[in-house]
Parts: sequence; C-alpha cells; structure tokens
Amino acid sequence: MAFGKELIFLAVGDIAPDREDPFTIFLRVKNYLKKADVVFGQLEAVLSNRGSPLPQARLPCRAQPLVAMALKEAGFSVISFASNHCMDWGREAFFDTIQVLKEQGLIVIGVGSNIEEARRPAIIEIKGIRLAFLAYNSILPYGYWAEEDRPGCVPLRAYTLYEQIEHDQPGTPPRIHTFAHKGDLQAMVKDIEIAKKQADFVVLSIHWGIHFVPAVIADYQREIAHVAIEHGADIILGHHPHILKGIEVYNGKVIFYSLGNFALDLRPTPELLQSPRHKEIEKLNKDWIPDPEYPSYFMPRDSRKTIIAKCIFTKESIKKVSFIPAYINPQSQPEILSYEDPRFNEVVEYLREITKEQGLKAEFCVEKDEVVVKGK
Repeated sequence: MAFGKELIFLAVGDIAPDREDPFTIFLRVKNYLKKADVVFGQLEAVLSNRGSPLPQARLPCRAQPLVAMALKEAGFSVISFASNHCMDWGREAFFDTIQVLKEQGLIVIGVGSNIEEARRPAIIEIKGIRLAFLAYNSILPYGYWAEEDRPGCVPLRAYTLYEQIEHDQPGTPPRIHTFAHKGDLQAMVKDIEIAKKQADFVVLSIHWGIHFVPAVIADYQREIAHVAIEHGADIILGHHPHILKGIEVYNGKVIFYSLGNFALDLRPTPELLQSPRHKEIEKLNKDWIPDPEYPSYFMPRDSRKTIIAKCIFTKESIKKVSFIPAYINPQSQPEILSYEDPRFNEVVEYLREITKEQGLKAEFCVEKDEVVVKGK
C-alpha cells in the first residue's frame, strides 16, 4: 500500500458538446485535466443516434456518440449521467449512452437498468487511496428516475410549498419553502454509509438547484448537503443551474453548490427562441441578452464564468480543496485563466459575492492560479 502519496482529483460542471468535432471543445483544458489522477464531469446530453423525444422532455438534448471518446481523450475518468436529460430520447438512447461511455473505459455513476444498479457506488483505488462516487438527481421529469423494474437515474426529489405571507392580501408574493423527499433522503444516507465502509472518502454528485437565477440556493439543497456530510460524504459537487453558485464549508467539508457550465454547445432554433416557454426562462436572468460574439452559446453572460474544482487527497485526509477559475470563450470552449488575467478576479469576486449573499461560510485565498477554499 502506497501511503503518504497524494491523489489529485478534478471536477467540472455540465458537459454537452454538439459539434462535428467534439474533441475541439476541450482543446484549451485537456492538458491540465490530464495531469490529475481522477477527473469528474456531469454529462447533460444523451449520446445516441437512436430514439424519439419523450413527451415530457422539455428540451431534448443529445450529441453524437463520438463525445464519449472525446471525454476520454480529454482526461475524464468518472461521468455522472444522472440529469434531467438522461431519458430524453427513450430507453434505447439511455442505454446507448451508458454503453459508449463504458466502451471508452469511463466510469458511469447515478444511472442503471434499475434502482439497485443506479445506486451502486463506483469505487476507484489509486495510490492506495479509495474513492467512492455516488450521484443523484433532483431535477426530475416524470419517468426519468429508476425503480425496481425500470431504468433511469437515482432520484433525490424535493417538494415546494408556497406560503402567502400576507394571507389577507391576494396577489402578494409568496415565501417559497422547499424540502427533500424523506424516503429519497433516507436512501441517500444509507448509500453513503455503505460506500463509506468500502472507501476512504465519499464523493457526492448532485444535479439540483434553481437554474439561471443568480446566487439563490433552495432550502432543500442545504438540507440534503448537510445531511450528506453528517453521514460521511467528504465533498459535494453540484451542477444543473448553468451558472456558478456559492461555496460552503460545513463541518470542515466543502460543498460546491454549482460548478456551472463547462463544455456545452447550444444552437437553439428561431422557433425555440421565440416560444413563450423560452421567453419565461429568459426572465430568470437579466443578463440573458443575445451576443453576436457567442453565436453557439446562447446563455446568460454570467454562465461564461466557470471553475474546475480541485481536491488533494492523502490516505489520511483531504489535504486541500481549491478551484481554478476558467471562462467560456466565443467558441464555447472553457479556458483556464491566469491570475494575471482580469477575468480571473472577475470569477473569484463573483463567487465571493454570491457566497456572502447566501450566508454561506467559506473563505477564498488566492494562491497564484488557484483559489483555496477554507472554512470561516
């Protein structure tokens, strides 16, 4: 057993390349990613040419199977497919995606042919250090979650309650409460406890949160994150909102509420852009303004800010957690920023601001090209 050695782990947010050559989207980051021992990413798109969109799929998302090879070539090793798009194109496309990822030697988490398989932790041992990976999804169209006799992702559902603050004043804004599904929360706790017996550290991936709305973190996210850490999770990787969200240090463990976008191509049709449904979504972020410099990346301006989470594990402990600021360029490619680049400080200050706004306890210390996360 190789004690005393360090394992370098990197994690990024949402990935969905949709271009003729998907390898090109990682050109500016792959050399950095390949230096790590383990690299995690969240796959948004189905990787298949088969299937038809399900009726409940709001924006069916898929890319060519070649993306699996591009992920492997860019240095990825663990992929969560537990997202609100995993069943967009039906069961055939769902299983095609898992197959092409595994054919590239990638470890797929959070999905399976049934709930037992989907919940099963993935264990990786490198340098004598064992990491267990679990993945969950709170953004759930009907029929997307796995059951005893149905394929899908691992559910971590949440409920919403709208409380009218002034009960005698019709039409006034409500107070919004969210809370985790009790059964799903208990199942997650059991998964973590089982994984903890098999590994030195448990890495938790969760597809959750309020998309596009700056800063705001839902109550259920804090509830789930804190319970997960109290029962043995060592780091939490959040994604789905398509923008960065704050960072919290709870009981000495780091929670990345959203890692933001990382490698997505978005080519919406004129019909979609003019649809009432999309117009309502645009209202969630005031900076959702068309930009001719970003023709294939139609997202709010703050979604261009992104990070690479970095964690250094030893056999005995987590030595350091940090993040590397990055930026999405007009070609939808993530670029790692030097601390001398003005955008570096832009990303750091944005994270400081939204972390403080949400009352999260974390401090950021810039150390050249990375930012160390510490508890207050």
